[in-house]
Amino acid sequence: MHRLVIVVLLAALPTLARAQSPYASSVITYSPGSSPAGGFTIAASALGEPTRFTGGPFFPQAVTPFQPAFMTSELVSIGAGGELVVSFDHDVTDDPRNPFGVDLIVFGNAFFGDAAYPMGTPSGLFAEGGQISVSHDGLTWVVVPGTDADGFAPTCGWLDASPYATVPGLEPTDFTRPIDPSITVASMIGQEWSAVRAMYNGSGGGAGIDLAPLGLSSIRFVRVRVPSGAMQSAEIDGFSDVAPLAVPGDLDGNGSIDGADLGILLSAFGTTEPGADLDGSGSVDGGDLGALLAAWS
Repeated sequence: MHRLVIVVLLAALPTLARAQSPYASSVITYSPGSSPAGGFTIAASALGEPTRFTGGPFFPQAVTPFQPAFMTSELVSIGAGGELVVSFDHDVTDDPRNPFGVDLIVFGNAFFGDAAYPMGTPSGLFAEGGQISVSHDGLTWVVVPGTDADGFAPTCGWLDASPYATVPGLEPTDFTRPIDPSITVASMIGQEWSAVRAMYNGSGGGAGIDLAPLGLSSIRFVRVRVPSGAMQSAEIDGFSDVAPLAVPGDLDGNGSIDGADLGILLSAFGTTEPGADLDGSGSVDGGDLGALLAAWS
């Protein structure tokens, strides 16, 4: 009877969609403008995960706030009068579960100068701007005020790498986790590397954007433009959809505890599947079912 109930419940639940990539997946248009950085005109370089390790076999470097990515296959440059438009394979939503309310992160190629080389003490930010706009349909655009595409915060690829590491770290940062928006360039200037790393708090950096103040519930397209006559070109490494904070019992990550979560738990019932082991007992059993039902929304 117990097995029959499980089968009936599972049959009644919708099939869960496979998770999409959190990163921009397609280039819609790219116009390099005038005087982009030489060789950095491969638009697809802005797709997928931002760069964690750069330099190839000859100049290997972990990407940190003091040594950014610099290979032509890792960045796309947008010169004066140019633009880049990319899209995600899903809607990036204004999600209240996202850390600090940030929904989208844009990764440029900014970096800090070092006041105490090689200790890693920020002395100033080297950045090249770039106006960000977002759109749900690719036709109607909303400008993001006060946030540069190639600006704060510099990309950080590893939790445990030193400022000028030449080998990858062992613990990657999270490119879907934003930095606390209350932290600014001024917050980091003059701080020791340990303090800077603590401010990143596991984030991979980037420019965070909250869709709510823009009056948007979701977007799918992001555009970066550099004004005509600009003296600098913006370099772009990637775009990320922010991952929401986990809700205990929300096994499918949709923000509520419902039948889909029950289906996932029942399909794992009697196993040691850690994702469904809500009470941490080491197995998926009645205790986990009780915890999920208690959190039902």
